Amino acid sequence: MSKRNLKKYLEDLTKEQVAEQLVELYDKFSEVKVYYDFVFNPKEDKLVQEAKIKIANEYFPIKSKRPKLRRSVAQKYIKHFIALGVDGFAVADVMFFTIETAQKYSAKREMKYVSFYKSIQIAFHQAVHFVIVNGMVTDFKQRIFSIYDQTNLQHWENVHAFERIVTPLYDQDDVDS
Repeated sequence: MSKRNLKKYLEDLTKEQVAEQLVELYDKFSEVKVYYDFVFNPKEDKLVQEAKIKIANEYFPIKSKRPKLRRSVAQKYIKHFIALGVDGFAVADVMFFTIETAQKYSAKREMKYVSFYKSIQIAFHQAVHFVIVNGMVTDFKQRIFSIYDQTNLQHWENVHAFERIVTPLYDQDDVDS
């Protein structure tokens, strides 16, 4: 069904029938429930804190001994936050938190997997792109360069890829001044 057909269908319904269908959707689909729960009670701080705990647990587990190092856990939260319409600053905070947590882990234990470094590089690129597109570069510039500095300090093999990502931000520094 197209959006136009849906609108026409909804216009033909009474207000009570539309309300009844919304309640039915709310009961039937958990995604609708999550959306309306967020719309009417947007506890972004709580959502962000829960996400950070789960992400940190991927690298520094509380219950098990072995870290899982799954970036996909963070990606699911980020995608979910964007779909809900969570504030861009909160989304960017979670994005950079994920990278910083991975770097803390790699500082304690050298990683032998190229895929780990590549995955964090992709996450960094996505995070920097997100803050550029949403006009938040100045708010996150310090964290961006701190992450880049850590790649240098830890001698990551893909440090040059990180450098290419931050280079345009040096140019923006001249524009901001």
